[in-house]
Amino acid sequence: MEKLVKNLFDFIEGSPTAFHTVKTVKELLTKAGYTELRETEQWNLKPGGKYFTTRNMSSVIAFSYPKADFRAFSVVAPHGDSPCFKIKGSPDMKVEGHYTKLNTEVYGGMALNLWTDRPLSVAGRLTVRTKTGVKNVLTDLNRDLLVIPGLAIHMMGRDGGPAKPDPQKDTLPLLGGSEGDILALAAEAAGVNKKDILSHELYLYHRARGTVYGAKEEFIAAPKLDDLECAFSAVTAFLNSKNEENCRICAVFDNEETGSRTRQGAGATFLSDVISRICRAAGKDEEQRQIAIQNGMLLSADNAHAVHPNYPEKADPTSRCYLNEGVVLKHSTHYATDSMTAGVFRRICELKKIPVQDFYNHSSNPGGGTLGLISGAQVSFPTVDIGLPQLAMHSPYETAGKADVAHMVNAMKAFYEAVPVWGKDGACKLI
Repeated sequence: MEKLVKNLFDFIEGSPTAFHTVKTVKELLTKAGYTELRETEQWNLKPGGKYFTTRNMSSVIAFSYPKADFRAFSVVAPHGDSPCFKIKGSPDMKVEGHYTKLNTEVYGGMALNLWTDRPLSVAGRLTVRTKTGVKNVLTDLNRDLLVIPGLAIHMMGRDGGPAKPDPQKDTLPLLGGSEGDILALAAEAAGVNKKDILSHELYLYHRARGTVYGAKEEFIAAPKLDDLECAFSAVTAFLNSKNEENCRICAVFDNEETGSRTRQGAGATFLSDVISRICRAAGKDEEQRQIAIQNGMLLSADNAHAVHPNYPEKADPTSRCYLNEGVVLKHSTHYATDSMTAGVFRRICELKKIPVQDFYNHSSNPGGGTLGLISGAQVSFPTVDIGLPQLAMHSPYETAGKADVAHMVNAMKAFYEAVPVWGKDGACKLI
């Protein structure tokens, strides 16, 4: 357990942006013997082969190709992005000749006031000119670089300040004195010249390392548990599972927090394209491709809300999810789960004695959706939405249960190794 949690914290620390999440996943896959394929090149897949491909440097799909006559696909799909501030194109804003602050915009749904008065850093991607064209380089300043300073309570007046911070005024981070230059710092960290930067995608992140806490050290806290906890679990389970009948796929998508509508998001054709190329290599025609999809299953993996100790009334009255009590099965019109897929997943976990909890939104406080329904518009797998219970979702520092890390890894491993056989009227036999 201790090693698993340490590995989770290492994974999060190495993934300050979605670009770095993919870099971290690629390193784990390469170490495990997986071969990188490029979407712009022809694929030559061999039975027993292990492969991965990326799109936009910010989404990655890994897969095992067990044999040409494989039966179906077993897919786990978390996402690698998290809510944060994104730096705009002309970032430096000078204030009265004494300060430099950064012009930023909101990426994803954020509790803006939680980001003030804590040390932040900057990471992302620089697109730079070369002698023959253009290239991308990752950058990570990886130090306490800036703070979003809050307004002193003495200056807020009788009303206590704005109830909702203005993202164009109240949450702009302080970089330094009048000479502050974020692009120069980002270029230096990447080993390139600032003058060669043609464009950039830079994000703020909270660089504090994860920690274990609680009376019996039963809780964990870290940045980006939503959704790097699921991404870490999916990759870990993928690398430690086997299935000779099904083609296992681990798909870590970008841009879930902004709607999955980009070419590297779950709403694009990325997963469908990979599946088509696998089927083509296996000699499957279009009908056989559809059979392999409908005989398969997809886990849409994104964290869920636990009952909050200070706000228990915010949770559903009868479906109550708690930290350290197992994987969450998510039910809602916002999710792709139906009774059959929920039952199959619960039975897979039941056979391995893995605890499962049911999540429903409080009807007065409906939550958001995730990538399950969106992905289904491209590839219509039987799908179930799952996650782990956590507190303070979309905060720069979130809380979850220590034991639940193992629960999720074990559940995903059990799913990868199961072979669901779908029959008449949706009946399913597990072999």
